[in-house]
Amino acid sequence: MKIYQRHAWPQTLEEAITIQENLREQVITEDKLTEPISYVAGVDMGFEADGTISRAAVAVLSFPDLQVVETTLAHRPTSFPYIPGFLSFREIPAVLDALEKIQTAPDIILCDGQGIAHPRRFGIASHLGIILDMPTIGVAKSLLIGKHQELPETRGSWQPLVHKGETIGAVLRTRIGVKPLYISSGHKISLTTAIDYVLRCTPKYRLPETTRIADKLASNR
Repeated sequence: MKIYQRHAWPQTLEEAITIQENLREQVITEDKLTEPISYVAGVDMGFEADGTISRAAVAVLSFPDLQVVETTLAHRPTSFPYIPGFLSFREIPAVLDALEKIQTAPDIILCDGQGIAHPRRFGIASHLGIILDMPTIGVAKSLLIGKHQELPETRGSWQPLVHKGETIGAVLRTRIGVKPLYISSGHKISLTTAIDYVLRCTPKYRLPETTRIADKLASNR
């Protein structure tokens, strides 16, 4: 798979902040999809050797039937510490290694993490979308920032996620009786379209099939 844009990976937190602030201006939160959507992918990360080795997984599924077409793994030394709000610098280098191995290019990538639901509006899904120049969605299992109204138990119900007066994402119920997910635009996709595709990729479990399968690969479960 082609990598559209690269940049030097930071050595300091200050360098990382500068990269986020510069690249966030390129983020598009409108639909720029190439339809029909034939393939969707999930990316996720695991770590080995006490966190010193990054293990990235990619799962490509056909859409809309969600059958596994291709999976890849990549390992590389971990080069950035764990700091909330800066996970893309820790995880994306290995994710790019895994993506370069796949033969079936996806039309949308669902990331285990935030898109613009991020203090600087530039989470891992947005960062990856800019690098790949393609639609990405942030599908996070926990809240990073923002507040929302109480969410009904009905599958498919959602509430806006608001931070400093701006809607940055949505809290989405994908299954009755389980914790919701936090959805946000990564790049080249609107929030309502992102919610739609997440639900269509989540027929049974809490997580979309894309990220659920990638999570198993990354965690070696």
